Amino acid sequence: MSGRDLYLVGLSHKSAPIDVRERVALTGDALKDALDELRAMEGVAEALVVSTCNRVEVYVQANDPEPARRFFTSRAAQAVDHLYLRAGVEAVRHLFRVSASLDSMVVGEQQILGQVKEAYGVASAAQAAGSYLSRLCNRAFATAKRVRTETDIGKGATSMSQVAVDLVEKIFGTLQGRAILLVGAGKMGALSAKALQVLGADRILVTNRSPQRGQALAEQVGGAYHGWDGLPGLLAQADVVIVSTGAPDYVLTKELIGHAMKARHRRSLCLIDLAVPRNVDPACAHLGDVYAYDVDDMEKVVRANHEARRGEAIRAEAIVEAEVMAFAKEREARAALPVLASLRRRAEEIARAEAERTLAQVGAKLDDKGRRSVEAMAQAIVNKLLHGPTAKLKQAASSGDTGLPGAAAELFGIDGEATEAAPPRPAAPAAAPVIGAAAAANGHDRS
Repeated sequence: MSGRDLYLVGLSHKSAPIDVRERVALTGDALKDALDELRAMEGVAEALVVSTCNRVEVYVQANDPEPARRFFTSRAAQAVDHLYLRAGVEAVRHLFRVSASLDSMVVGEQQILGQVKEAYGVASAAQAAGSYLSRLCNRAFATAKRVRTETDIGKGATSMSQVAVDLVEKIFGTLQGRAILLVGAGKMGALSAKALQVLGADRILVTNRSPQRGQALAEQVGGAYHGWDGLPGLLAQADVVIVSTGAPDYVLTKELIGHAMKARHRRSLCLIDLAVPRNVDPACAHLGDVYAYDVDDMEKVVRANHEARRGEAIRAEAIVEAEVMAFAKEREARAALPVLASLRRRAEEIARAEAERTLAQVGAKLDDKGRRSVEAMAQAIVNKLLHGPTAKLKQAASSGDTGLPGAAAELFGIDGEATEAAPPRPAAPAAAPVIGAAAAANGHDRS
């Protein structure tokens, strides 16, 4: 596979609405199955899938991006108009920016790094991520750590849980004497519940299909667990409902909320849906006195937050760019190593054969010291002849010139050995290509 490179195909909150993202979002066994599916495709050496509430991105080391593209189109035909594509160094840069929270809805938020780490862990366990993606991801994690420690981009950052607080505060002002209901045992729901306690909420209710997980969450947030069957009654009591389950469809339907509103005697109800796929029927927002928000609605709340940290984001971008260039140079240097190793191995084989031939003819006249001198002379000739080519190949690799290693391999007849281990790197596109017109219109990268 002489043309393998890194390709990224994805969609995010910048390129696709939530009703498209939720059709391709994957978790648990479905994610593992998708990795197996990708890895089995022709031309794919390694694969990684990052699936969060705000993005689904497929990274493959492959001959071309088609397997990654097929991942989306086979699941949702309408995804094709929202996809973006990155190749080579542009794909590396994108992963580094994502890990450093520069491409997040909430710039500087901390959850995304953990989500990318989790995605890599799943891919590694499924044997879909090999040595290349391992180096790539670990460098991305190190870059994110640098950004976190060398800039203030995360200082006072607005998390999704804080966004939920801001929304609720605009609706109710204070939550004193009011109740919060957590539907599902999701991490974001727990963080939001703790943040909402600051507004004075004195009662937290928890329900979950798994009693064990529900009870554990209730203890964590200082709330009371109630069985899943009691959901209709809980909706009648709560003032703020935070929904975060792994269900593939609506948990709170318009009919269910309609009944709850009658029991509430029209007291206002705030629904915050942190799940993808969505767990709250969007039609609930049309009911009187119901305020319903999903993750896309959160974006309107955080725009001012982006402006406040623009300077820190610029500093973070500089760190990312330096790390991307360093990673690219390391990769290029690695590409020259197999050629160098094969060239040296070939030269040493020739030198050894010639030394043995000479010793076979005159060996009887030489003592052990003389034999060692002949062998040392042959090795010295190899070292002196290869000193210049070795320096040139290393210099070419560090400057990004992949043509010289290939030419050297062809000249010395070792291209069959070297190119399998070190495929030539396609040039990065001058402008990142886009699959689908809508993605271009949304300005989905490096914003």
